[in-house]
Order: sequence, then C-alpha cells, then structure tokens
Amino acid sequence: MTKNLPKISLITPTLNQSKFIKQTIISVLSQKYPNLEYIVIDGGSTDDTVKILKSFGNKLKWISEKDKGQSSAINKGLKIATGEMLGYLNSDDYLEKNALWKVSEYFSDNKDAYWLTGKCRIVDQKGKEVRKFITIYKNIFLKYLRFKPIFYIIQFISQPATFWRKDVVKKIGVFDESLYYSMDYEYWLRIWKTYKLHFLNDYLACYRIHSFSKTVTNPKGQFDEEYSVVSRYTRNPLIGLLHRFHIKLALFVYQLLKRRN
Repeated sequence: MTKNLPKISLITPTLNQSKFIKQTIISVLSQKYPNLEYIVIDGGSTDDTVKILKSFGNKLKWISEKDKGQSSAINKGLKIATGEMLGYLNSDDYLEKNALWKVSEYFSDNKDAYWLTGKCRIVDQKGKEVRKFITIYKNIFLKYLRFKPIFYIIQFISQPATFWRKDVVKKIGVFDESLYYSMDYEYWLRIWKTYKLHFLNDYLACYRIHSFSKTVTNPKGQFDEEYSVVSRYTRNPLIGLLHRFHIKLALFVYQLLKRRN
C-alpha cells in the first residue's frame, strides 16, 4: 500500500520555538502517513529545540546550523526533499487530523493539480481557535472567489494548508530569500502564473498567532512587503489602489483586535 501512495516531503523551518515545535512535530507524525519524509531545518536554536528534535530519533530528518533566515531554511529543505508532493509547516503551526491523507488522495485523484490549498484555522498560544470571522472571510474567497486578479488584492491562501508537486519547484524555482514576511505570497503568485489553483474544501492546518510572532509584532511591515510583491506582478493602478485599501482595512481590524486583547 505504501508503494502506491505518493511520497510527501514536509519541511519545518524553525529558530528558538521550543515552546511550540513539539506539538508541530507530533501533529505531523501522528498523521501516520506511511510515505512521509519530514525535514526540520533549525537555524541554530539556543533553547531546547535540538533536545526536542533528538527525542524523536529517526522519525524525522533534521539539521541545526546558522542560516540566512526562514526562506533560506525552507529552500535548504526543498533542495534535499525527495517527495513527489511538498509543503512547509512553521514550527508554531500544526496540521489537522488526516490532513496528509486528504492531500495525498486529492493529488492522486487529480493528476492535473500541481498545487492545492485548503482551509486553515487561526489559533492562539494555547491552541484555542480565534479570529473566526477572518477565517470565514478567507474561506468565502477560497470557495467562491478563487481568482488570480482578486488574489492580487487579498491574500486568501493560508500557507500551512498549501501543498504542491515537486515539478513546480523544477519549473519556477525556490523561495525568494530577500523576503522576510511574504515569501509564501510571492511564491503563490509565481506558481499561479503557470498552474491553476486547486482547492480542497476541508480544514488541513492551524495557524498560530502569539505575541512574539513576526506578523503580530509588525503587521504594517508585513503588508508593506506584500504590496511590493504585488507590484512585481501587476502594474494595474486600480489593483494597486485596491490592495492598499485592503491593507488599511486589515490594519484597522488588527488595531481593534489588539485593543480587545
């Protein structure tokens, strides 16, 4: 049976995330997907990360050494990955039950699918679901308004719930290491230039927000970088204006959420 299942390579980039990484790893290994290659690329953590990695023995591959940041770590993993299907899961996020089986089944049943995204919950530091209205908002676009021109304006794809075939990397390359926040957004735009986006109407992962995650500490920096990425792919002034408007709206919502917390 294992021979008939496509091999999935999943990469986790990490740095000093010992608080969360054990749950991330367990969420992957507990899938019990028999044709899995799980790779953790640690940027030289000084907390208990390496100790945690060692505790899993040969159930995963891992490297711990200084690197140039998150994109560099992901690319390092992509270069050694041998799976037919690829994805990356940050060390503070985690997979939903049976996610890898669902991804495998979809790719096996849809040979024309080169990349696939699903739904993703937002959770807090303790794993409690939060910001449900943002999830609903994204899910509406995923299900009914899944068009590239709209994606220039609104980033509705959740990175932990997105997977692609290795052929995509051969065609378009790896992640842009000059980007600090939006390496995934730029990569999705690059893929979408060549391949149709497929959607699996199921929850595949959970994205965690916490007080020291980079998108929480500097949302404006994230959105400014997103705008610069969009400018690479379209010169349409209306799209640029609408993207800026959506950024301002998102920042306003984040400020309201910050006050509530």
